[in-house]
Amino acid sequence: MPALGCTEPIAIAYAGAKAREILGTFPQKVIVKCSGNIIKNVKGVTVPNSGDLKGIDTAALLGIIGGNADMQLEVLESVTDEDRVKLRELLKAKICSCDLVENTDNLYIDITVVADEHKAQVIVSDYHTNIIRIVKDDEVLYDKVNKIDNQADKIEADRNLLNVKDIIEFADTVNLEDVKDILSRQINCNMAIAREGIKNNFGANVGLNLLALYGDCLPVRARAMAAAGSDARMSGCSLPVVINSGSGNQGMTVTIPLVVYADEYKISQEKLYRALLVSNLLAIHQKKYIGKLSAFCGAVSAGYACGAAITYMLGGNFNQIANTIINTLANTSGIICDGAKPSCAAKISSALDAALLAHTMSMHDDVFHADEGIVKDDLEKTIRAVGYIGREGMKSTDIEVLNIMIDKVCP
Repeated sequence: MPALGCTEPIAIAYAGAKAREILGTFPQKVIVKCSGNIIKNVKGVTVPNSGDLKGIDTAALLGIIGGNADMQLEVLESVTDEDRVKLRELLKAKICSCDLVENTDNLYIDITVVADEHKAQVIVSDYHTNIIRIVKDDEVLYDKVNKIDNQADKIEADRNLLNVKDIIEFADTVNLEDVKDILSRQINCNMAIAREGIKNNFGANVGLNLLALYGDCLPVRARAMAAAGSDARMSGCSLPVVINSGSGNQGMTVTIPLVVYADEYKISQEKLYRALLVSNLLAIHQKKYIGKLSAFCGAVSAGYACGAAITYMLGGNFNQIANTIINTLANTSGIICDGAKPSCAAKISSALDAALLAHTMSMHDDVFHADEGIVKDDLEKTIRAVGYIGREGMKSTDIEVLNIMIDKVCP
């Protein structure tokens, strides 16, 4: 789905807008409780349409003031100048409190809004628009876990069915009429923000600096355009991004380099669309083992997926696609996630650099072998191994990264 800005502050804005809708009036007090990973991914990123402001309170209050919950992750699209004025007034009045919730899902947001004797609570968990509980004045209106008013829930896809072989077969055989609207929207949205990032001054200008350092050759241009999209998005650009695995940065990483390569090699639209299916689904395949948020940088998953899709698009066989995946994961699986912020653009560039090297190696039939580090004797085992590192092995890393970010420890 399209998302306006970084998905974690936008999820907070969405929950805030929904809570105000349930309350039915403007609140006098707002209480936000979040998991550590939400705090980590909100702390350093600009909330779109906020007037260059950051923070959990900014995201929650702007969603409450001017958000439209029906727009989901584009909730802040309709924010006005008047809303921004009111936001600054309420921030100054400190009506919003923010607390860390420990021992909960990595993606967890609990917002309570209070007006006189009335209150409303909205809880989001697991993914960014997944409301699991709505309460008004102590009456439970909706509880996904306990099946209260749950008849409208959608059946969720079983991602455990994903594997590389079937993803490639699907990309080869699917009727493109079934997917072209989704993919064309992804291309249009994500390329638009990449062009905006290259054209203007955002963040640390990673994309522009890549071009300045290495010149405008194809691999650099592919990395620079993806990084520029992140430059813009992390710094509050109001253009929407079509996300992957709940992340706009990952959505851009699986898309933009493919489009750049397709333009250079004059690839047909049909082949580009099929390659985009490979890229999107491979990223989802890896992330299903890691989870939406962790200490494992999502650019790695998206980068390997994009590299493998480039191999696919340029005529690589299954073994070469598999080797691109292995070569990438053997290289960059140690990049940590320390929250959403401008340096995400540099991590995207690094992940794509590894992926493009991996692609070139695989096309020359060069590959890292089993039992060299985390590489296993089977492609799917290697993907699962990296997922285990991201979900289980980096749990303590996640805690310590957060402790450093919120100044709980000072090494």
